[in-house]
Amino acid sequence: MLTHIGTKTIETERLVLRRFEYTDDEEMLKNWVADEKIQSLYSEPVYSTKAEVKGLLDKYIGSYEREDYYRWAVIEKASDECIGQIAYFLVDSKNHFAEIEYCIGSEFQCKGYATEATKAVIDYGFKEMNLHKVQICTKTINAPSKRVIEKCGFTYEGTLRDYFFMNGEYVGRLYFSILRSEYEA
Repeated sequence: MLTHIGTKTIETERLVLRRFEYTDDEEMLKNWVADEKIQSLYSEPVYSTKAEVKGLLDKYIGSYEREDYYRWAVIEKASDECIGQIAYFLVDSKNHFAEIEYCIGSEFQCKGYATEATKAVIDYGFKEMNLHKVQICTKTINAPSKRVIEKCGFTYEGTLRDYFFMNGEYVGRLYFSILRSEYEA
């Protein structure tokens, strides 16, 4: 049975995953929400002003009232800077699964932060939420994200061909998952 506990703080070796705060706005703008390349890789709009980011934060922070809402600011311990976000953006209570999305600012990529955050959220999903399955997707053009997914132990399930139309071309969507039995093994 899936247990909803909401977004609780998670600490890893180099990161703190915590609820977003309004004071994260400047670092969000600096590190990822204004970056078209990053935002397009996970199909999100670009936010270029503090007012736009405040609107996004209103949505995130307002949703923390719900116990079935899971979205974390990714904070690098060394700098105490908000370098990205990770979430269970899709939670299916009936079928006991959730899907992860994440993004890390370009300056902080290729340092293992996405892998570290994703592994922590997988642990949270199985240990705290009692999920049966955790799934994750990436675009076929996002090789760095595919490497993160593989490092986290996900099993490839298949590709939805020509799922997205981006910059004048079609891009596939790769699906991966981990079952509770695989996680516990």
